[in-house]
Amino acid sequence: MAAPAIRTARSDDAQALVALARSTFVETFIEGFGIPYPERDLAAYFATAFDVETTRARLSDPAEAWWVAEGEDGALLAFANAGPNGLPHPQARPGQMELRRLYVARSAQGLGLGTRLLDLALDWMQARTDGPLWIGVWSGNLKAQKLYATHGFEKAGEYQFPVGDWRDDEFILRRG
Repeated sequence: MAAPAIRTARSDDAQALVALARSTFVETFIEGFGIPYPERDLAAYFATAFDVETTRARLSDPAEAWWVAEGEDGALLAFANAGPNGLPHPQARPGQMELRRLYVARSAQGLGLGTRLLDLALDWMQARTDGPLWIGVWSGNLKAQKLYATHGFEKAGEYQFPVGDWRDDEFILRRG
């Protein structure tokens, strides 16, 4: 079996990206970490964060970058998204870059896709900023925090991430 291919995402990936984002979110945060999101809040979050038309528009935005890992069958297994920083930190600036999402489907974990996608995103982000790089990560996701720490990120703050009316405790990580 060949290693999954990593490529730049295209606008025609929007539907598959939304499906992967939704399923990976459920696998990770509901099934994996047991966060009891109320159905109404989860539906509201998915309708705004993982909407096909919005995703298609964001894939075409030159200020953002998207990469996908694709299996031999063409199915998307993982993705990363980076762009201008939007984290609520007093030292953060929009001209600085943020890793917005790094999602790997449960079935593809352990293949090194997260690290490969992270490396691509970090190179892209570093080439487009003269300031620090930023990442928001759920406070309970120790595996992700460990991965980011190995790439030089340190905790710089905390905030509440909205999932509908639900609020997740998030850490703001910074490198540089």
